Amino acid sequence: MSPKKPNGTSTTPCEQCPLRARSHFRDFTSPELDFVSRFKTGELSVEPGAIVLMEGSHSAHLYTVLNGWGFRYKTLEDGRRQILNYLMPGDLVGLQGTVMGEMQHSVEALSPVTLCVFERGRLNSLFGDHPSLAYDLTWIAASEERMLDSHLLSVGRRTALERAAYLLAFLYDKASSVGLMEKDRLIPVTQQHVADTLGLSIVHTNKTLRKLADRDLIRWTDKGCLVLDDGGLAQIASWDRDNKQARPFI
Repeated sequence: MSPKKPNGTSTTPCEQCPLRARSHFRDFTSPELDFVSRFKTGELSVEPGAIVLMEGSHSAHLYTVLNGWGFRYKTLEDGRRQILNYLMPGDLVGLQGTVMGEMQHSVEALSPVTLCVFERGRLNSLFGDHPSLAYDLTWIAASEERMLDSHLLSVGRRTALERAAYLLAFLYDKASSVGLMEKDRLIPVTQQHVADTLGLSIVHTNKTLRKLADRDLIRWTDKGCLVLDDGGLAQIASWDRDNKQARPFI
């Protein structure tokens, strides 16, 4: 499978970016928008299951998810996988490789994904000429750290049922804020994805998800997990939804 292919000549001008119309994201100033328009070099279309970035690789680019779902993960030598987080529109991909010199995790597409492409070599001009955008990058990195803190707490201290409820409530909430739940309430994951995120066996995961389904909170289909009651999931996990302040993106 080809990991990535150009999105042809049909790219989305930053001035017409659909993410800018969403209240979830803060708006750019005119100078910021002008810089980001020049910073962006194109778009890439990625097929489901394709690897966007590989752990240990070097990339000359940064990416922002324009649409679709993906996930970040690490693997052990024997192939066991830990999913670290899920990527949705507005999320930045590849910043770690820019700072650390090489990617410390891999990124895979869950659904068809379109990525805005930025040339990593021009990042210095962002920090030098646009301190507000530099702050945005810091905010994005801090927000990712906060999410990972919550995920680690869940894996370390919640019961299996609470873990599964938290994960699905979190994904539903994040997806809703960026417009991925407008057509349906479907999260395009398999039970293996859930198991690899929660650190549970596939058998234990199946039994746990069945309990949530028996309570009419979710339903599994051949396309993924249909969330029927996100509030009920959040209640089981004792999870308060994130603050809905406008967040930055590049």
